[in-house]
Amino acid sequence: MSNIEGGAAVIIGAGDGLGAGLARQFSMAGMEVAVASRSVANAQRVAHSVPNPAREHVHGYACDATDEQSVAEFFNTVSAELGQPDVVIYNASGFLMKSVLEIEVDELTRQWNVTCLGGFIVGREAARRMTDQGSGSIIFTGATACYKGSGNFAGFAVGKFGLRALAQSMARELGPQGVHVAIVNIDGEINGPAHAHQIPEQGIDSLLDPDAIAETYLAIHRQHHTAWTHEVDLRPAIERW
Repeated sequence: MSNIEGGAAVIIGAGDGLGAGLARQFSMAGMEVAVASRSVANAQRVAHSVPNPAREHVHGYACDATDEQSVAEFFNTVSAELGQPDVVIYNASGFLMKSVLEIEVDELTRQWNVTCLGGFIVGREAARRMTDQGSGSIIFTGATACYKGSGNFAGFAVGKFGLRALAQSMARELGPQGVHVAIVNIDGEINGPAHAHQIPEQGIDSLLDPDAIAETYLAIHRQHHTAWTHEVDLRPAIERW
């Protein structure tokens, strides 16, 4: 394990749950952190939610992960302002729960664009930069749907299955070039503001803690190159699996 002092982390998919937890953990580890979403106001709100003194190291940006030009411009800006990213996390995702008999083509396309195509565009941009420097980590946020297409989840699973395939191919190609690619399967619901006044019947321990999840991402980034993780799954202790 290596200690982290400095460097830059990019988190695409900024929200009050895991996105905010990742921003907290990586900034507290001493990194400059760029959090991005389609709305710069949302990204800046997440950045400002990080407690001091780490807050000054978290910066909000706008980026449409499904648009090649937007992604390239975002990486150029981050590289100029914070330095070339040492770790890039793709945390953006679409979601579609609907019978396969009722899914419209445009619904499926929108979900796949965010969940899988965006992962490819961001992952490719990160990989181009990291292979030049011979180091870096690219981590994708997965879900149970990466492994299992449940009933009424066909529209979600096709994107997550594709994201997992992308991560596997990238890991096999880029690992020998010094770039660590991993995917984290989040098997369960993440705790966040939506649960502040509505605790699940099973209790708070049935929800994944976003900071605990983020600690695993940080540990993956810190791994020595002779002992890299590619896939890891996380779930609450009481989760049925």
